[in-house]
Amino acid sequence: MTRRLRTPEGRSLAQALEEHLAEWAQNTGIAVEIWALPDHEVPVKVARAVLATLGETLANIERHSRATVVSVAVTLGPGGLRMTVSDDGIGFTGPATGRGVTAMRTSFADVGGTLGVHGVPGEGTTVSGVVPRRR
Repeated sequence: MTRRLRTPEGRSLAQALEEHLAEWAQNTGIAVEIWALPDHEVPVKVARAVLATLGETLANIERHSRATVVSVAVTLGPGGLRMTVSDDGIGFTGPATGRGVTAMRTSFADVGGTLGVHGVPGEGTTVSGVVPRRR
């Protein structure tokens, strides 16, 4: 059973992500590689969108992918925030659909971002989101 991610109040987004990913890996037995985490403060609304999307992504991996490794990168640069979560699971064909995918896209859209979900049969799935920096 996947637990909800806690919001980052009192902690940085990087700390919240590290804590959740470590707990999730321990509970599921699926290895997690953290490639990058943001080293600057992230607006709370954006942090919540990232955490909600990551939570749904990990739930989908746990339920459907048969993955053994999940790789996560969340970066913050001049253009904004980028999040990529990839797994080595079974992948899929066709467009990504369903309530979970809709919820992930909505979370990013609510903060001005976009999100894509792409599967390759036998190779895994990648969830990529971008939230542009507000000018």
